Amino acid sequence: EVQVVESGGGSVQAGGSLTLSCTVSGYPFDDSDVSWYRQAPGNECELVSLFSSDGTITYGDSVKGRFTISRDNAKNTAYVRMNSLQSDDTAVYYCAVDVGMTGLRQCPYVLGYWGQGTQVTVSS
Repeated sequence: EVQVVESGGGSVQAGGSLTLSCTVSGYPFDDSDVSWYRQAPGNECELVSLFSSDGTITYGDSVKGRFTISRDNAKNTAYVRMNSLQSDDTAVYYCAVDVGMTGLRQCPYVLGYWGQGTQVTVSS
């Protein structure tokens, strides 16, 4: 059974930082693309960042320069370090394996493997 488990969400003041973790089991993590998505109430599912198995990294325009994705294949874990958080970053954040598409209306999506989501709340 594939399991994707996020952790590290919480509440933070604007300008603060958080690091989310995503641990994957039951799946060949080394050969997988790992993505972070987020969805706020009333908004579509937004691709935050993608770390492809070939080492390619992409970021959504709204987080470029503030968020950093990384992965530790030895631990089957991916991370996203979020700096300079703003109220617009408030959302449920999801980790997904082998999903990297944009334009999703809803997270989680039917393709790939997704975690249960972790809430990030940024207060101004």
